Amino acid sequence: MSQKIIIREAENNDRDAIAEVILDAYHQYSEIMPEPLWLAYRKSLLESVHGDAPIVRIIAEIDKKIIGSALLFSSSETAYGKPELGIHSPILRLLAVSPSARGLGVATHLIHEAARRSHELGATTLNLHTSEMMASAIKLYYRLGFKRAYETDLMNGETLVQGFQLDLQNSVRTSAG
Repeated sequence: MSQKIIIREAENNDRDAIAEVILDAYHQYSEIMPEPLWLAYRKSLLESVHGDAPIVRIIAEIDKKIIGSALLFSSSETAYGKPELGIHSPILRLLAVSPSARGLGVATHLIHEAARRSHELGATTLNLHTSEMMASAIKLYYRLGFKRAYETDLMNGETLVQGFQLDLQNSVRTSAG
C-alpha cells in the first residue's frame, strides 16, 4: 500500500464510510465509558455524520480508502445545540483516524485542512472540545498551537469537556506539510 495521504472534501456517498471510521476510531472509549453513556455517545456520533449541520466533512484517504475524517461546524449552536457557549467561529468535531492508519500524520493533515478552510471562511479562530480520556489528541492539539479556551468548557454529565482554540491569524498553514 502506498502511503500517500489524500485530503479532500467528502461527498454524500462517503457518509457511511466516515461513520465506519469514526466508530472504529472511537470504539476504544466504549471500554472505559459506562454502557448507557457509550450508547448515547455512539448515537450522537452517527447523528453528526449523517445530519446536515456540518459545513464541511473532510476526509483522508490512502489508496482510495477512507482512513480519517473530521467534521467542521459553523458555531456552538450547530455543533452542540448550545448557543450559550457563544462560539461563532468554526468548531472541529469528530476528528477520527482508523487505528490501522495511526502514526502516519493523518490527524495533523485533517486539522491543517480544517484550519485552512476556516481561514478561507474568514474565521479568526478554530475551536474544538475534548475530554481527558483523549490524552493523545490533547497532546497533538497543543503541539499544533491550540490553546485552552476555559470559557468554552462544558460539562457532559460528570465529564468535563475542555475547550481549545487555535488562533488562525497567527498560525494557519495553507498546506498539510
